[in-house]
Amino acid sequence: MTRHGFIKVCAATPEIKVADVPYNAAAIVAAAKKAAEEGAQLIVFPELSLCGYTCGDLFNQRALLDAAADGLTKLQAELPKGALTFVGAPVEVCGRLYNCAVAFCGGRVAGVVPKSCIPNYGEFYERRHFCPAERTTAEISLCGNVVPFGTDMIFRAENMPLFTVACEICEDLWVPASPSVRHALAGANIIVNLSCSDEIAGKAEYRRSLVAMQSAKLICGYVYCDSGDGESTTDMVFAGHNLICENGTLLNESRLFENGLTFADIDVDKLDGERRRCASSYYSGETVPHEFVSFVAAECGAEVERDFPQLPFVPKSGKLLAERTELILNLQTMGLVKRLGHTRCRTAVIGISGGLDSALALLVTCRAFERSGKDGRDIIAVTMPGFGTTGRTLNSSVELTKALGVTLKKVDITPSVSLHFRDIGHDPDVLDVTYENAQARMRTMILMNIANKTGGMVIGTGDLSELALGWATYNGDHMSMYAVNSGVPKTLVKHLIRFEAERLGGRARQVLQVILDTEISPELLPPDKAGNIAQKTEDIVGPYVLHDFFLYYAVRWGFAPSKVRFLAHKAFEGTYDGATVDKWLKNFYRRFFAQQFKRSCLPDGVKVGTVTLSPRGDWRMPSDASAEVWLENICGE
Repeated sequence: MTRHGFIKVCAATPEIKVADVPYNAAAIVAAAKKAAEEGAQLIVFPELSLCGYTCGDLFNQRALLDAAADGLTKLQAELPKGALTFVGAPVEVCGRLYNCAVAFCGGRVAGVVPKSCIPNYGEFYERRHFCPAERTTAEISLCGNVVPFGTDMIFRAENMPLFTVACEICEDLWVPASPSVRHALAGANIIVNLSCSDEIAGKAEYRRSLVAMQSAKLICGYVYCDSGDGESTTDMVFAGHNLICENGTLLNESRLFENGLTFADIDVDKLDGERRRCASSYYSGETVPHEFVSFVAAECGAEVERDFPQLPFVPKSGKLLAERTELILNLQTMGLVKRLGHTRCRTAVIGISGGLDSALALLVTCRAFERSGKDGRDIIAVTMPGFGTTGRTLNSSVELTKALGVTLKKVDITPSVSLHFRDIGHDPDVLDVTYENAQARMRTMILMNIANKTGGMVIGTGDLSELALGWATYNGDHMSMYAVNSGVPKTLVKHLIRFEAERLGGRARQVLQVILDTEISPELLPPDKAGNIAQKTEDIVGPYVLHDFFLYYAVRWGFAPSKVRFLAHKAFEGTYDGATVDKWLKNFYRRFFAQQFKRSCLPDGVKVGTVTLSPRGDWRMPSDASAEVWLENICGE
């Protein structure tokens, strides 16, 4: 089964008994086998879990250290051979005792990582028993083998090059210069942390934020495994707060005071791509040399247990939904406020069609005029009915301008386009691209000239999804003086309009709901016999909900088409069948490559999210690049 760079990881907190090494070793083996049966390729146990973190001065007892050594030998023989497994244990080297993470794979000890930062404050007295690690890598004898011992070590899967893991232990994360920083810079995509963090009020929230932020700062996966209530003794209580994060996102966490297994799928392909994208700043400093330890990773036959929302551009529901939506609208608004102020334009001219994009552009312009203290009547909304205009959209245009209190101007383009057909010798009965684009270009010319006449600027209405697909007439609706929607994909356009409709209420809300319920169409071809829209955009280019999904993962994360396909099949299962997804995915890549020339000369427009196709911003692509490699990859690897 191809998992497209997803590594199944597990943070395992078994029930242990302090100082009872045989019991703990058996519990660790049982938990590891259960995790491996679930497909885990990387398993992490808590700090000093083999003997217990809270042993205190028992760490000075030879009986405990000998039992720990025997326990490691048992683990080497009995742990699942396919999973890279980290277990916390005390390890004695040259008369010094170290708090270590012992890595097992393939029936052997792969390496030993000692703890760097030894706390000795508050309730922690580790310096009484353990030595801090030195920044050197050596070899030691353990479990009958000579194994690498040191802090700067990266475990790298021979059969999965992006599966690279480094380790730090508990306090190492909480200090300013965490070892994980240099591990990530040296190439570790996943950091594991074996921890024993006692629980006090408020600490879980802080711990969660700390782990998430570390994974974001380092662009890594982070597996934090915490000791459970078996460590609770004397004055301290432990809650087993396991956390798995990826680049700032919390993938999964355990419930406090519930021992067990916490799983997640970490996308190392995504992490690698993001580091590559940010390489100029990410790798700005000197990289510390690391020793690479090879292992053979187990193949995982389990399904990828992650959800991929169908609407990646739309803010998630919850308490931040309204705040995030308002922020996006304010970004659009403030970009236009700045441009209006800089150019000293008296009016804003918008082509209003009765469709989604022009409605959002008008709403944003109204906000900008209100913010600037300008009279809304100086917003000139121009409706330009033509051969394909239906009564529904024309009425929506008129009613929306009335509800918002802007100036409406109606210009019927039918006579001028008919004259133009005569001038260029085009038969108006031939409904081809000339027939369609002549209308779009005529409308743009009218808008530009009205703007010149009134001392204003033309506000562009086209959205990000249309730019990705090239669904715009070159030098027609493709062009404006400032494009407020150029960073907003179609699925987000709908969400923003719904939000504004609720905020405005009244007649505006009613009209905007009609617009939301109207088929998406450029209305460049005549209506059907019943007077309804005949030219439906999504019948021609495909559903925008699919194209926005493709756009997000292809551009924001740079995923291979086969991976985009894999994610789309998973996200839209039960909504679209696989053949439908594949059909429109191929169409997406064909159009995306073929239409870059339109994006190479876009007007200015505000960036509102992580994906933008402005040639002056995030996206620089040759207009004549071939799409063949991408199309061949869709169903392959």
